[in-house]
Amino acid sequence: MLLGFDSFALIMEKIQQVQPLRWACLACQRILTVAACLAIWAWPAAAQERFQPADTTVVLRSSIHAQSTQAGSLPALDKAWRAQANDLEAALAYARAVFILGLDEGDLRWFGSAKAALTPWWHASDLPAEGFFLRGLVKQGFHDFGAGLQDIDKAIALEPNHPEFWSWRFALHLLLGDLRAARQDCDDMARLFGATEASVYRAVLLYRSGHAQAAIESLKTLIDAANFQDSASQDWLGFHLGEAYRVAGQTEQAVNVWEKRLKANGQSHFLQLSLAEVFNQQGKYRQARETAGKEPYSDALLMQALLASRGLQDGDEKRLAGIFEARIKSQALRKESLIERPQLLYLIEYGKDLQAGLDLSIANWELQKEPPDAMLFVQAALALKQNNAAAPVVDWAAQTGYTDPQLTPLIRQLKAHPNWSGGRP
Repeated sequence: MLLGFDSFALIMEKIQQVQPLRWACLACQRILTVAACLAIWAWPAAAQERFQPADTTVVLRSSIHAQSTQAGSLPALDKAWRAQANDLEAALAYARAVFILGLDEGDLRWFGSAKAALTPWWHASDLPAEGFFLRGLVKQGFHDFGAGLQDIDKAIALEPNHPEFWSWRFALHLLLGDLRAARQDCDDMARLFGATEASVYRAVLLYRSGHAQAAIESLKTLIDAANFQDSASQDWLGFHLGEAYRVAGQTEQAVNVWEKRLKANGQSHFLQLSLAEVFNQQGKYRQARETAGKEPYSDALLMQALLASRGLQDGDEKRLAGIFEARIKSQALRKESLIERPQLLYLIEYGKDLQAGLDLSIANWELQKEPPDAMLFVQAALALKQNNAAAPVVDWAAQTGYTDPQLTPLIRQLKAHPNWSGGRP
């Protein structure tokens, strides 16, 4: 079984059961992504913790008290933490559970609950490895990536033989655009855990640095490997194989891989989202709307349903836009300042406010460097004829070697504009 996980996005379905001391995970939204699935995007230090739901609150599809695969453990962890909130072991178990729950459901409000559990130790310098690791996860969940990485570094220094610690560090290095550090993580994982484990991360690094076809060949081998046949590893590898196909311009192969995995695991949020996105990009709006599923939607799937509804002109666009606007207003009332990709999509792809979208893209790029965000950033700059604003994306693409069928032509448009100066005044 694949022990480590990628990051972001929004993709942590590798964990469907909470284990007491050790867990491995997947993340989202496109490489936590993350979230990202479902990945998560936020303002820098101004990010606020989300509200802590009450005992009986149902968040999106389910709550901590209504998880079919975790029905025995999650309520017990919740009860134990509330009974002894200053007990580190109880707090870590609860924080881990709700952190996973937030990513698993595509509902990031649970991160506030995880932080609440860890608050007594938020500035502690003498935590065990598991404590540093979990605190680092929550910090990066609120997009304090530097502090999160520091905590995960401390966890690795204390206990280097935990693959999940390394996989999160790899994901954060990739998110920050530090390919040198990500490659070093792969080398270290090969030394500690073997070439097969490290080859998974090397494959991800390949398609994130301009070598998608090599990544495809590697992932096709890995997905057939005997020790990766559990459902979670198949989902994880299937997602990345599909993404490597997409980056290589082989979109139909990507769709085939993702549809196959979604049939095997109909609850996979990140596979649903990947398919809905690519169908919308292809103008296959009916398939996109069907893939987004039924309400209530996560924010990410709500945006895909909205884009599909607009394309279909099915009369539901106004209602879905109203739901999204209400969610943004609710976040503002809770004094949140998180930038999530659905918000960027709403402002830029949906066209609600291009200038606001460009401003958010500039702030977001200071925090993280992800291909979907890069595409939105460049789209807004082109539409507003502010080409030089997106110069950091051009620099990132040149440094990493990243290409894909959507972003690369947009970058060419940027550079071909008469006013292009490469960001120089």
